[in-house]
Amino acid sequence: MSDKTSKIDAINKFFAAYATYDLEAMREVLTDDIEWTIPGHHALSGIKRGVEEVAAFFTQLAKAGFQADPLFLEANEEYVVDIHRGWTTEGVGKVDTTWALVWHFNTEGKVDRVINLSGDQHHMDAYVWDNYTLAPLPERLT
Repeated sequence: MSDKTSKIDAINKFFAAYATYDLEAMREVLTDDIEWTIPGHHALSGIKRGVEEVAAFFTQLAKAGFQADPLFLEANEEYVVDIHRGWTTEGVGKVDTTWALVWHFNTEGKVDRVINLSGDQHHMDAYVWDNYTLAPLPERLT
């Protein structure tokens, strides 16, 4: 099996785990110190640092019933690019758009950085603000 194939297999494993919100199986693909960038101007956007923050982010997405259907995967020596349909099954103003993710692999073959790119960022921003609330002050600032 080529190195490219093993990277694509890892992303497929991640998506299979994502489909059932199996956080432990997702963690097997990610480094403990992963940095995952979520674009936008909303309460869930920003860089998630560490596997626990990433898991917390996916726990929030589970509340919206987020689903993903991979459409395209390609790899080189360091990266996998995935394009997938991503949609929500719960909430106001449901999201259904195309996403592109850039997955970076470290030398041990685990994902250490991910950058999400949204096909409709404005809709995602509006969806999050309509369906998630910020913690009240002062807890939000601690």
